[in-house]
Amino acid sequence: MKFTVPTIETERLILRPLSLDDAESAFEWTGDERVAKYMIYSTHESIETTKEWLRTVDALENEYLWGFVRKFDNKLIGSGSIRFRTNEDKWSFGYNMRHDCWNMGYTTEATLAMMNYVREKHNAHRFIAECAKENIGSARVMEKCGLHFSGNGEYQSYDGKKTFISKIYELEDEVND
Repeated sequence: MKFTVPTIETERLILRPLSLDDAESAFEWTGDERVAKYMIYSTHESIETTKEWLRTVDALENEYLWGFVRKFDNKLIGSGSIRFRTNEDKWSFGYNMRHDCWNMGYTTEATLAMMNYVREKHNAHRFIAECAKENIGSARVMEKCGLHFSGNGEYQSYDGKKTFISKIYELEDEVND
């Protein structure tokens, strides 16, 4: 199923659909080795690679993908998505943030907004996320969003060049009938 990506506002961010016009700004984090270190994609070597990625965003199935825009300067500083895993009846999410925006709470703020959106729109109450075991910052975001460590796993980059031992986090909201 294709989802229409709405615009969402938080205290400091605007979450909005990404477009090809965002290539230059997005390349600031997709081309940064520090940001891509634990990601499923490899560091983008050129803005053309970022453009190729942005050309695919309209074709996503069962997934919302947002760009994170900082309100005070209208700067695109990251992106994130939340997708429905039909075979598990869970929502999984991920995120990317410019290195100079780490440890400022933006990622947690954006992730909570994504989670709350699918809670309201789809009555979602089961969430799962994972990060590389060494990616302490990403694990903290998951914990701040209410998820709890549930076990270890493994994931591989799209190109097969990187394999990571991962920490898996889950949350199941209480549902009142």
